[in-house]
Amino acid sequence: MVDINGSLSTTSSISTTAENVSLVTISSDLSRVGRLLMMSGLSVLGSIGNVYMISAVIVEEHLSKRGNTYIANIALADLLISGVVMVCSAVVLLAGFEDCPPVCNVQWFLGLLCGLVTIFSMTAMALENYTRLCLPPEYYAKISTTFITSSVFIIWGISTMLVSLHFILRLGPDYCKKKFNHYTPWQLVVPALIFLTPLLITAYLYTKTILRIRAARANPSFKPSLIFNWDYSLMLTNLYSFIMFVLFWMPFVLFLITPSLVKLGIKPFYWSIWFALSKSCFNNLLYCFSNRHFCDAYVKLFHYCFCKTTVTFSRRPRTDGARPSGDVRVHIIPGYNVYPYTSPQRSSTTIGEPVKKMIPASGKRGYRCAGQGRTRSKERDVYQL
Repeated sequence: MVDINGSLSTTSSISTTAENVSLVTISSDLSRVGRLLMMSGLSVLGSIGNVYMISAVIVEEHLSKRGNTYIANIALADLLISGVVMVCSAVVLLAGFEDCPPVCNVQWFLGLLCGLVTIFSMTAMALENYTRLCLPPEYYAKISTTFITSSVFIIWGISTMLVSLHFILRLGPDYCKKKFNHYTPWQLVVPALIFLTPLLITAYLYTKTILRIRAARANPSFKPSLIFNWDYSLMLTNLYSFIMFVLFWMPFVLFLITPSLVKLGIKPFYWSIWFALSKSCFNNLLYCFSNRHFCDAYVKLFHYCFCKTTVTFSRRPRTDGARPSGDVRVHIIPGYNVYPYTSPQRSSTTIGEPVKKMIPASGKRGYRCAGQGRTRSKERDVYQL
């Protein structure tokens, strides 16, 4: 309905049911243990996955391209949600509270901020993918590292400014105080433009990219390189991530720009917010399952973090030829000498060349070397743990 000031207002009947909804910990209808397990599980899954996603862009050779900075930027925004927003809810549950207004304000601010950063980053990423795949190399050369770095800072700056204006001017619904009345028309148009315009531009760019590549592949003389196929596969993964974002965030955006939907109840509105935030915990899994390079990077990172049993490092070759490289032998199990299979010293070991014996240490547990604590055997450093 429209009041005498020309603003849209919703019915106030939702206030009677709002008290049964937790601002920070979803709905009080669920058990505290169930909510705590859900928050903790999502936080751990999202935090580890997003750290792996950022690390994959850095360590994987095929992913270390300047345009993939936007992927790492999206993962950083997701990490803030999984590592801060959901952790705050878990802490509030452990403290025995149902509502905590200061925590709610922080969560509301970070949720909107990371949502806007993700939208703008996806639009920039779609433009970068289109330029890389469909335009001549001289156009893509204009997208320099400086340009991408500056655009990332601009994205965070614009998003922070818009969310701050939302809090200062009290525009739109107040998630923490449960206020959903008196919307002016411009309060509905502005959020719709901020959210929907980048989504439409992103959808247009991905559609145009796919159509142009399909038209090029229809030409028998078109023979794409292996790198082109890898870039196209990554572009499809970015498209899947965009579709996932739309599916997870669209219910909340509809509630945000359509006040009449609040008449359905306040609980669906809060559930739509948490459903949107949970996307941050699953986006990294999408990249793992839909892109081979991300999958390989995840496997390497997992092996490095949890399965590594040797410590190796590289040194610059010496000019005198005394020791071409460094290798560390670690006594993990007494009596066994562990070497990397790729060690250059391993291949140069001669049969019958003895290594320092490990003999029982008298009066102590464990073993000791028959010589000094640190020995040098044929260009090897031997350490004892």
